[in-house]
Amino acid sequence: MKSIVAKALFNSYSYSEYRKLVTDLLSEGKSTGDVQSESLTNYTKLNEARMNRLEKTIKIDEVTFDKLQKLENHYIWLVISEGWCGDAAQILPVLNKMALGSDKKIDLKIVLRDDNDELMSQYLTNGGRAIPKVIVICKEAGIVRTDWGPRPKGASDLMTNYKKEFGVIDEKIKTDLQLWYLADKGISVQEELLEIMEKIKYNRL
Repeated sequence: MKSIVAKALFNSYSYSEYRKLVTDLLSEGKSTGDVQSESLTNYTKLNEARMNRLEKTIKIDEVTFDKLQKLENHYIWLVISEGWCGDAAQILPVLNKMALGSDKKIDLKIVLRDDNDELMSQYLTNGGRAIPKVIVICKEAGIVRTDWGPRPKGASDLMTNYKKEFGVIDEKIKTDLQLWYLADKGISVQEELLEIMEKIKYNRL
């Protein structure tokens, strides 16, 4: 396993630890990350409410659970995140439920982007530090198999098309993106993660 990934894992949080960290910082009027601002704190508050709701409403079907439980190896999903990130707030609860239902085949770990510059630099998206990024690590082999993120394809297409048409990422498209996630109900995240896990299983990448 690369030393950068190993170091990040050593300093990672479980899902519950990550939630507590974000909540504790909010109680102090702060967010995660190097930059502190009122807007980032407000985004974090909104994300806290979203995650609370999603933890109660997101459903993972039995077919998905069955496929996860039949994975031939055990994996770590190492996720690069921050409390203020709207995409992470929509995606992390889905990943957590998938991991919990995987019969311990998947261990979900989370690290903060701004605390892990070296790791983030290895998983840029079009040269940018977009999050969340899911790094799939095979526990038995101790190696990174693949990665995914920062958004499902449908959400990425929505953002790309808007930027092409209007030249900016503004509050309207941010609202539209959250509405996309609301309508999708976590299905795209489940399907795309299952697809890459199946590729590992059958093609042995």
